[in-house]
This record gives sequence, structure tokens and C-alpha cells, in this order.
Amino acid sequence: MSLVTVENISVGYGANTVLRNVSLAIEAGEIVTIVGPNGSGKTTLLRSLIGAARPTSGRITQKSGLRIGYVPQKLHIDQTLPITVERFLRLPGGIPRAACARALQRAGVPDLSGRQMSVLSGGQMQRVLLARALVVEPELLLLDEATQGLDQPGSAAFYRQIEEVRKDTGCAVLMISHELHVVMSASDRVICLNGHVCCEGTPDIVSAAPEYRALFGTGTGGALALYRHDHDHDHHHDHDEACGHDHDQSHTKTEAAE
Repeated sequence: MSLVTVENISVGYGANTVLRNVSLAIEAGEIVTIVGPNGSGKTTLLRSLIGAARPTSGRITQKSGLRIGYVPQKLHIDQTLPITVERFLRLPGGIPRAACARALQRAGVPDLSGRQMSVLSGGQMQRVLLARALVVEPELLLLDEATQGLDQPGSAAFYRQIEEVRKDTGCAVLMISHELHVVMSASDRVICLNGHVCCEGTPDIVSAAPEYRALFGTGTGGALALYRHDHDHDHHHDHDEACGHDHDQSHTKTEAAE
């Protein structure tokens, strides 16, 4: 069975509906990337999967006993707080040192165990947050724009590590990203979200779309952040025809960064 099945969920905050009738499934061992403009509900979807946001309708089902690891965008640590990486990984207690060492190794930073959290670089901090998620030996790893703030070489190195983690552990990965190299090299599937699932497909299918090539051919620096779906505004009929559940071709509408 699927690790996670999302069936027609809607999520709102007050009068604002963020997600509408979203359905998807995550299978064992696959890497799925979610892309979408700001405010499209990407983080809300991940929060729903970990139980931090409650759908107003629809259903989320998980494999019994599913272990989930979560890597946030960032974590603020008080610069005056004396806590080592190992101590951080062992919170709230009961985590064996061997498990922490194994997680740091898998995250690509085996020598950071005794380092103070307050002196870590941005890249090191994200690797430690990855290790924290890996301590539980997850079957599903969730990443919420985990490379935000890193330069492109740092981001590329981080996501190569994610591929190694998948290869080493067999865990599935669901990640939010705005970076082209992630979508092209690491993902088995790409899901475009803008309050609802607009379209999805393999990277090869998505990259073959003329609109996609027009956007990412020049001048974007690998960013997937600036795009929109025209049918999300005024062309609902076009959406019904174009997006549906047809995975044989991509209908992603994009506009290039200025």
C-alpha cells in the first residue's frame, strides 16, 4: 500500500481556504517534489501530513506505524544557549549516541557531533536538521524548502545528500523546492500546487513542455519560484481539460522572471 494517501483534502485558516480538494499518494522509496508560487499551500500540505494542520474536509491515511522525519526551512537557536550537536540530536532524551552518529554520517557531517549549535554555518545547520530527521530511521522524509538561504552549490550538495539517503535507507522523500536542479535530477515526480493540484508528471515530461523550456532556458538561475498557472485565475475550463489526471503530457503554464 502507499505510505501516505491524501484524498480530496481542503484546509483553511478562518475564512481563507488554502488547499482545495487536494489528492495525492506517496509510494515507498520515491522522491516527489512539490513546486508552486508563494501562498499556494505547499507548507500547509506538509503540516497536514504531520498532523500540525487539520483538514476541514477529505481524509489523510498513513501506513500503520509509519515513521516520518521532518526537515524545516530553518531553526533559530539562541546564540547564548550552550548545546552541542549531539545533545540537540538526543533531545528530548533516550536517543542512543550510536543512532546520532549514524544520522550525522548519513547527513554527510560525521565530525560535527561536539560542535556548538550556535557556531554552525547555514549549510551545517541544515545538515544537522537533516540528521535530526534521520535519527528516527524514517520511511518518509519531508523537507520544507530545506535549502532556503543556501547558495546554489550548497543546495546542490544538500540534495545530492538526499539522494544518497534515499539510496542508503530506501526511504521515500517528499520535498518542497523552487530549485531547477532538484526537480531535474532528484525527483521521480513533480507536483504543481496552487491551492489545488494543477498538474504532475515525471521530470522528463515536465521538462519537455515548451512553457517549461521557455521559462528555464535562460536567465532564471535555476529558480522555480516565479511561475503561475493562467487557469488558476480566469480559465477554469482550460484547467479542467488541461490538468485533470492526465500524466501523459505537461500543461504547466509559466512566465519567466524579469
